Amino acid sequence: MKAKVVSNNQSGVMLLEVLIAILIFSVGILGIVGLQGTAIKQVTDARFRSDAALLANQLIGSMWVTDRTVATLKDRFATDKDDYVTWVGTAANQAGTVIGTLPGVADFPPTVDISDSGIATISIYWRAPSEKTGTQPHQHVVIAQIK
Repeated sequence: MKAKVVSNNQSGVMLLEVLIAILIFSVGILGIVGLQGTAIKQVTDARFRSDAALLANQLIGSMWVTDRTVATLKDRFATDKDDYVTWVGTAANQAGTVIGTLPGVADFPPTVDISDSGIATISIYWRAPSEKTGTQPHQHVVIAQIK
């Protein structure tokens, strides 16, 4: 009886499958790393927005404890008035406060406008550290009726 000779045409197929599996795994890992970077950026942006909202709410709270007349609000809280300067100065000098943590605020100071009907518009600006110097700053605007 003659022995049957089997030719092995599949040599190296296992190695090819392993290389393809490594390629697919590597693409998956790169996708996860990119996703992690995006998630960190989004969390940082959310923290800056939250800090800006907290800062605006601090000023609105100060407005509410006054007599709330339009003349008083304009004389004390409009941009460059006494209580505005105190609010910005206190927030900037206290460790861990909002202006101290919002990047780029020194280049774009907050603005406060009080209308004749007692509507306060507070605009807070910042630029993330990863953004280029010439880019438009982020803006958080709070509008409150103080009566």
